Amino acid sequence: MGHGQLVQILCHPHDDWAPPVNRAPKDVVIPQAPTDACRADAAPPKSTPGLWEEEEDRIRAAYARRTNDAGQYSWARMGHVFQAQERERFVLLALRRHGMLPLVDKGILEVGSGTGGRLRDFIKWGARPENLTGVELLPGEIARARDLLPAAVTLLCRNAAELPFPAATFDIVLQSTMFTSILEPALRRQVAAEMVRVLKPTGLILWSDFFLNNPRNHDVRRVSKREIKALFSGCRVELRRTGLAPPLARRLAEHSWLATYLLGHVPWLCTHYLGVILPPGDRPGHEAPH
Repeated sequence: MGHGQLVQILCHPHDDWAPPVNRAPKDVVIPQAPTDACRADAAPPKSTPGLWEEEEDRIRAAYARRTNDAGQYSWARMGHVFQAQERERFVLLALRRHGMLPLVDKGILEVGSGTGGRLRDFIKWGARPENLTGVELLPGEIARARDLLPAAVTLLCRNAAELPFPAATFDIVLQSTMFTSILEPALRRQVAAEMVRVLKPTGLILWSDFFLNNPRNHDVRRVSKREIKALFSGCRVELRRTGLAPPLARRLAEHSWLATYLLGHVPWLCTHYLGVILPPGDRPGHEAPH
């Protein structure tokens, strides 16, 4: 059995593989993808009604089939604590390295914002609620996020393939395990193009997603390094393998924090790419990657 097969088997069909993604209301119209993914100054293309309706229906059905796994994300579970702290360290180091701290004056957008967990992290790190925006496809997730986030945070229920913002609006755009839930390649390209379009030339995209397929969950599909570079063609892509396979991390962290940390540095036991995507051009004043 190969290393890749072993990690795939470790991944339970409902473990972190289908987080909230954008599902547009029926009256939202979605545009065709631009040809140049890294044209940050591009205007939104003309809308094409119903272009992604079939894929949205598939995503809706996939979420309806999901079991209630909220307990996996309880702060009483050491596996969840370990994974959250690992992600937090990476993101804060990346933000500091690229000159994004402090966050007090930064405009931040999350696509596939779910119940707002990542947005709450940014508030904890110093971002102002009025500078935060979440775009989420599922109305139920938006409703839960509205209960958990300050009223000043902007939340929009729509498909991220058509973002209602001018070009170069945000300093930081992020997505966390959202692309894996999109199976339609053209929709992936369009969402990526929109993320770049609304990003300032001095901004950055934070990426967190699985690079392995889960053989027992056909509602999701991995995003490889090659595909990420193609989705953001012309951009500078910095990726790091991280994230011990979730079922293993959840069990092991209950008994040994050190063992979880050490195994999390074995590349073939990792399941995620964490990374930063930068628009083309020099960025004076930013530290070089370590």
